[in-house]
Amino acid sequence: MTLEVRLRPEAEQDLSDAATWYEQQLPGLGHQFLDEVIAMLSLIADTPLLYPQIHRNTRRALIQRFPFGVYYRTENSIVVVLAVMHGSRDPHRWKIRT
Repeated sequence: MTLEVRLRPEAEQDLSDAATWYEQQLPGLGHQFLDEVIAMLSLIADTPLLYPQIHRNTRRALIQRFPFGVYYRTENSIVVVLAVMHGSRDPHRWKIRT
């Protein structure tokens, strides 16, 4: 069963900021980043328990090609994405969003 995926506004901003930065580095790279994240969100929607819990009921899925993690929770058959953060960021930064 595929779950619905909802991004919090902060997570949408994370994606926008990262895609903009990658696009400035190399034209087309921002779109490739978004494609990777969309593929990961699709995988999460299909198999939300695949990725490890890192804190209480929050899980993290690591993007393969880019150094980002998708932080999410499953609530009432919905995947709620809390953050999409670069691996070098403070690992506790996403917790203030919960």
